[in-house]
Amino acid sequence: MQRFMATIAAVLVLGVAPFARGEGVAVALDLEGAIGVATAEYIISGIEDAAARDATLVIIRMDTPGGLVNSMRDIVSAILGADVPVVTYVSPAGARADSAGTYILLASHVAAMAPTTHLGAATPVGLGGEDIGDDQKPAESTEDESQDAAPSGSAMERKVMNDAISYIRGLAEAHGRNADWAEKAVTEAATLTASEALEMNVIDLVAANESELLQQINGRELTVNQQRVTLDTTALVIENIEPGWRIKFLSTIASPEILLILIMLGVYGLWFEGTNPGAILPGVVGVICLLLAAYALQVLPVNYAGLALIVVGIALIAAEAFVPSFGALGFGGIAAFIFGAIMMFDSGIPGYGVSISFVVGFAVIAGLMLLWMLSYLIKLRRRGAVTGKESMLGSTCIAMESFAGEGRVWLEGAPWAAVSKTRIEKDQPVVVRAIDGLTLEVEPANEYQT
Repeated sequence: MQRFMATIAAVLVLGVAPFARGEGVAVALDLEGAIGVATAEYIISGIEDAAARDATLVIIRMDTPGGLVNSMRDIVSAILGADVPVVTYVSPAGARADSAGTYILLASHVAAMAPTTHLGAATPVGLGGEDIGDDQKPAESTEDESQDAAPSGSAMERKVMNDAISYIRGLAEAHGRNADWAEKAVTEAATLTASEALEMNVIDLVAANESELLQQINGRELTVNQQRVTLDTTALVIENIEPGWRIKFLSTIASPEILLILIMLGVYGLWFEGTNPGAILPGVVGVICLLLAAYALQVLPVNYAGLALIVVGIALIAAEAFVPSFGALGFGGIAAFIFGAIMMFDSGIPGYGVSISFVVGFAVIAGLMLLWMLSYLIKLRRRGAVTGKESMLGSTCIAMESFAGEGRVWLEGAPWAAVSKTRIEKDQPVVVRAIDGLTLEVEPANEYQT
């Protein structure tokens, strides 16, 4: 009985006492650039790996302009459900945690920033690049009235805005942070510097480097997946986990510029294969590039009107190859491709825009390739047929014997039966004027030239 009571007492003590994490490893992940599908996979797999290795904590070094909402929510869900404390550290100096980065920072068990960094501007962005909720408040209203006023805009805009507000407030309240400012980050695109964020209880601490970060969080008590945890970072070893080749590859192709290049390489590869049957390699490369482009289209935020223009542009360029119009279709296709590229990635989502200079440069290259294609087709037309009976018309051959009427001539390495209305001498050059079955109609070369 005494043993049973002692066991019950021990269970009760363990249930309320913080679980101490002592010496071990801190897994460090780098979240840089726009947040996308590949980024989310890297962060989530890093958190899972840290839990499997029983790491003391996970440190996410963040410097992001924002990114895709679905990818951000996947990362937040992984942080909230993690069995390992997650410390998000906005660094190095000059880094930012804008838009989707703000949500991730507020969701973390410890939110830290380096000096001269900032966070905020978490307003959801619509497909057309306009902030949803720009007109949330009437132009002439008091602060109290604006809070009670019904938001303007479409029902979908209000739904997205209200969802973002409740989501970010819940993340802030879960860790006792300033939920009111978090709401302003959504409704007013508010931003804060590191020192301002610390003063307003938006983050937990400001640290100049990782050593100072570990010193400040040492002994801190956290609630991790409904369990109390006390951090012990006195002898912690930081181990960096770099993205694998697969993550790097997916991040590379999930880029607007790379997507456009893949599309054009795919089109030109298939065009070259179509005009040169049997080349094989251009066709294989073209198919692979188009399949990679199809993957990128699934993970990138695209405007489908722009995508339609790109498809039209590609169709016009392809039509130029098979129905030559001396550049009208081709250059029209390039123009459609340029406008489509600009429209396609005009989503306003940070990190997923396309550079105008890149589009212009790309248009110049596409135009030069089109000019080369046109000159190539013109040369083919001027050269005439190179195989079959048509290619033999006008060819010069040598008489194998003297004859008047029927005889034999030597053409392209083979003897041929020939007929002539005039007398032909042996070894005399003659020209093919017509073909009747396997018999050539010839005449002296000098008569043909005159």
